[in-house]
Amino acid sequence: MQKILIVEDDAHIAALISRTLQENNYEVLIAFDGKMALSLFDQLQPKLIITDLVMPHLGGRELCRQIRSRKSSIPIIMLTALNGTEDVVGGLDAGADDYMVKPFRVPELLARVRALLRRAEQSEDKQISTVADLVLDHEAKEVSRNREMIKLTATEFRLLEFLIRNKNRLKTRMEILEEVWGMSFDPNTNVVDVYINYLRNKIDKPFDKKLLHTQVGLGFILKE
Repeated sequence: MQKILIVEDDAHIAALISRTLQENNYEVLIAFDGKMALSLFDQLQPKLIITDLVMPHLGGRELCRQIRSRKSSIPIIMLTALNGTEDVVGGLDAGADDYMVKPFRVPELLARVRALLRRAEQSEDKQISTVADLVLDHEAKEVSRNREMIKLTATEFRLLEFLIRNKNRLKTRMEILEEVWGMSFDPNTNVVDVYINYLRNKIDKPFDKKLLHTQVGLGFILKE
């Protein structure tokens, strides 16, 4: 039975999520602030975390940062009432894999939980991926190009991981949103473009040969 940690200071919401997950055969741990969550994470090693953003003692963003500083690749869903683009980008940059806005629909939350757990299992199957001289180590969470190490945020790494698994295949913005973050956004959002630009500046700009390509009006493709 897969273990999921809920980090939520609202007891009613925590109970709702807990009951839903237990009914779907997940084992549930509950923390009411970020410090308690870190302690449970270190002791019990859950497979996925669902966390609020604004909490006492230690907020959701700092919780994500501290978990990622432990070199953990555990999937994290950020569940919050804040839904602006800056809030989303800030949460993802802190290390969250997905971002859901309250009030949320329970079936959608369950779908995202399943998708993130499935992706985590797939990442364990293949350790090294390459495109030209770009190398991604799925287990160590390391990226290099022409033998030069490239430092990526957790979100940038997940985006590159998705693109490299789909190398030579064009991916639309909506496909990227759904697969990388599990999100259903307004098609006019610029979140994907923001992160594509971040990634391009790190893996392409310093090198002569470009690997990440934009097809205007269609999407993005990683290829030699």
